[in-house]
Amino acid sequence: MSDTANADQIAYWNDKAGQTWASLQAELDRQLEGLGETVMEFLAPAAGERLLDIGCGSGQTTLALARRVGAEGLVLGVDISRALLAAAQRRAAEAGAARARFLEADAQAHPFDPAAFDAAFSRFGVMFFADPPAAFANIRRALKPGGRLAFVCWRTMMENPWMTVPLAAGLAHLPPPEPPTPGAPGPFAFADAGRVRGILEAAGFSQIEIRPHDAMVGGNDLESAVRTALRVGPLGMLMRDNPQARDAVEASVREAIAANMKDGQLQLASATWIVTARNG
Repeated sequence: MSDTANADQIAYWNDKAGQTWASLQAELDRQLEGLGETVMEFLAPAAGERLLDIGCGSGQTTLALARRVGAEGLVLGVDISRALLAAAQRRAAEAGAARARFLEADAQAHPFDPAAFDAAFSRFGVMFFADPPAAFANIRRALKPGGRLAFVCWRTMMENPWMTVPLAAGLAHLPPPEPPTPGAPGPFAFADAGRVRGILEAAGFSQIEIRPHDAMVGGNDLESAVRTALRVGPLGMLMRDNPQARDAVEASVREAIAANMKDGQLQLASATWIVTARNG
């Protein structure tokens, strides 16, 4: 991997976080798949295109994009987590997806071949850069003139019950988390649409559109939903620091999630931005 300004994020995603997300691959994919598919509709991949999947994680989106571009196309999934990339490579091999390839790299700094891709995509993989304008400028240079960008990112945490419902239940037994620094790398770093627009403009993108998108997410059964809630996001971080509270927290979280089950699957509201832009 090339030198990078994102050392903290690289360390984080190559420690327990990456291993945790890889172990919860199926649960997280069920929760997020619909949001990724929505962004793909806006990106509109065509047969034979070359695509870049930023923050590809365990590869679900890379494989879905590869199916869309077909045998003459190519999708390069990029991530900083070795554990997630290993999971992605296993999935691609099992699926026989020869047109899906993976690269361990920091998209902010990696020297992609200039004008090598028709489009860039991301499902929640672009909110973690130390220098977002520099990162998006680097991504833009990898796109052909007129190349497309489409990604989905979270709005504010308070607009996302999929996270606040289990977190509120857990906080009955845990100290509150420290408030994040506004704009710092993290899941909600792009909650401000004006900031997102400014970042993309500074990076040289045009035809920027930022659309609010509201959808129900979940899809997991009760046990899977509880397991996931206790291990990822702010609640997961608090649990790692307060293991003595696990039994009490789990009971409260289970009760809160059970109240939001429909036909045996968790259903909670999510709030995102669907962002599209062009290179030039």
